[in-house]
Amino acid sequence: MPTKVAPEYPNIVEIRNHMKKPVIAIGLDAGDPVLIDKWIAQGYLKNISKLRQQGAYANISNTVKYAGETTEYAVTEGLWAHFATGCSSDKIGYWDALTYKPENYEIDCNLEFCGYDYQEYSPFYALGDKYKVAVFDVPGTRISEGVNGIQVLGWGGHFPSAPTASNPPELLTKITHQYGKNPVLYNDIGIWWDKDYVKWLRQALKESISLRTNICCDLLKQESWDLYLTVFGEPHTAGHDIYNYSQSDHPLYPHLSKNGTVSDPLLETYENIDLGIGKILAEAPEDAYILCFSLHGMGPNYSDVPSAVFLAEVLYRYNFPGKVAIAPGNVEVPPPPMTTNPIRNSWLGEMWMKNYEPNPIKRLFRPWTPSKFLYGDQNGLASPYALIEQSVPFGWMPATWYKPLWPQMKAFALPTFANGHIRINLQGREGDGIVSPSEYENICNELTQILYRLTDARTGKPLVKQVARTRKSATDNDPKHPDSDLIVLWHEQMTDVVDSPDFGRIGPVTLFRAGTHFNRGFFMVKGPGIAAGSSLPDAESVDLAPTILELMGAPIPDYFDGKSLLKIPVKY
Repeated sequence: MPTKVAPEYPNIVEIRNHMKKPVIAIGLDAGDPVLIDKWIAQGYLKNISKLRQQGAYANISNTVKYAGETTEYAVTEGLWAHFATGCSSDKIGYWDALTYKPENYEIDCNLEFCGYDYQEYSPFYALGDKYKVAVFDVPGTRISEGVNGIQVLGWGGHFPSAPTASNPPELLTKITHQYGKNPVLYNDIGIWWDKDYVKWLRQALKESISLRTNICCDLLKQESWDLYLTVFGEPHTAGHDIYNYSQSDHPLYPHLSKNGTVSDPLLETYENIDLGIGKILAEAPEDAYILCFSLHGMGPNYSDVPSAVFLAEVLYRYNFPGKVAIAPGNVEVPPPPMTTNPIRNSWLGEMWMKNYEPNPIKRLFRPWTPSKFLYGDQNGLASPYALIEQSVPFGWMPATWYKPLWPQMKAFALPTFANGHIRINLQGREGDGIVSPSEYENICNELTQILYRLTDARTGKPLVKQVARTRKSATDNDPKHPDSDLIVLWHEQMTDVVDSPDFGRIGPVTLFRAGTHFNRGFFMVKGPGIAAGSSLPDAESVDLAPTILELMGAPIPDYFDGKSLLKIPVKY
C-alpha cells in the first residue's frame, strides 16, 4: 500500500487508500500516565509498554469554557460524556453528576442515571446498520438504539454513572450467570484506615480484573466487530482508595506503607490490568487498530477536603460572622501533626466530631460518643447520621450538612468531589433568594478575593489556583450552564488545615480518599499505517471520538468539537 509521511505531523504515516479495519479500543478509567511511565521505566506493564513502542502516543489534557473562559477540567462524568459525544460540556449542557433544584434547595444524584442522557447528542458509536459495534462497561453511557451490535453497561466500574443494563436485554443476565457479579461495583466505599477494607479491596480488584478480562475475550470472539470498545474501571477505584499505600508524594505514605516495606497494591492492580490487556489483544484480529486511552489521571487527593469541608466552612463563617462550625483552629500556633490513626470508623464520624462543641466536657468525650447520640443538629448543621437515615443524597458529605442554612446564606457550597462549587442565593432564582441581582457581581468578586487569600497552614502556600465564573451576569439563565455560579480550582497540593486572614483557621481534619483526579490522560494507537514510536499532537477527550471514527472509516459529524488526531483520508 503506498504511503507517505503526513506534512502536518511528520511522525505519522498517512494512508492513501485506507481500507476498513477493525478498531479495538481499551480505556483505563483514571489510568494515570505519570504512574504508567514510571512503572514502564522500572520494567513493569510490558503489554502497555509494547503497545506504546509499536504505535503513536498523545498526551490528553482537558478544558471547558465557563462564561467563555477556558478552564481546565477533570470531572469524570463530564469527560466520559465528552468522549462519547465528541462535544464539550458547554455544548451538551452536562457538567457534573449532581443536580441542584433552586426552587427548594434540594440536591439529587441517581447513581445509575446521573450521567449525560444522550437525548440531544448520541454516542459516536451509534452508527446504524453499516457498522458492527460492541460496547462493554463504558462509564457514563446509556443504551443507544443506534448501535448495531451489543451493549453492556454497569457491570462493574467505580460508580459508573450508567444503568446496569444490556442490549440485547438478556445478554447481561447471561454474563452474570456465567461469570458472576462484579465484586467492586458500589462496594468500594471503605476508608484508608480500615485495614480489613484495604485487604478486601486488593482481592476484589484482582477478581474484578480477571472476570472482566474473561468477559472481554469472550465478547471479542463472538463477532467480527468494526469497533470493540471496553473500559477497565479498576484504576479509578484503586487510585481513590489505595494511592496512599503506593506513592511517596502522599503524606500518609510513610505511615501506611511502613516506609515502603509493604507491597504496592496500586502497582499490583495495574499489573493485573496489563496482563488482561495482553489476553484481550491476543484475541484481536492481526490487522486491527489497537487503542489504549485514559481521559484523566489520578494523584494525591488535593481536592476532596477543600471542596467538601473548607469551602463550606468558609462560606458559613462568611455568612454568620463570629460563628464557627467545623474544625475551628488557632492561627497563632503551628498546626499539630497530621492524623494517622483516626478514632471513628468512618470519615463522616471523624468530621462530625469536629463540629464545634462549646461545652468543654462534651467536647472532651465527643470523639468517643456512640453515633446513636449524635443525631441532633449542631451549630445549625444537620447531623450526617440523620441525613443518611433520611436517604438524603450526599448526606455523608460535610458540605451537605450546611443545607438547612442555605436559604439564610448569601452563598453556599454545593456538595462535590473535585472542584469547589459555589451557588449564590439569588432573588428570583432561588426559592428564598436573598441576594438581589444588583448585588450579584459584588458578592462574586468579594468571595473570589476571600478564596484567593486562603493558604495551606502547614506551608503558607496559596490554596486556590483559580476561581471561574460560570455566568456573565445574574440574569444569565442559559439552562446549559452549570448549577454553580463560581467554580473553585485548587492547587495540586494536599493539606488538612487551612488559614484565612478573614475567618481564621479550619483544621486540621482527617484526610478523606487517598487519590483524586488529575488533568492528565493519554492516548496510544498502533495498527496499519501508524509509525512506531511516533507522537501525536496534544489532545482532549473530545478528540478521541473523531479519531476512532476516522480509523473505522466512518463519517465524522460536523457538530463535533473534537478533531481527529490522525491524518488518514477515509474512502466511504
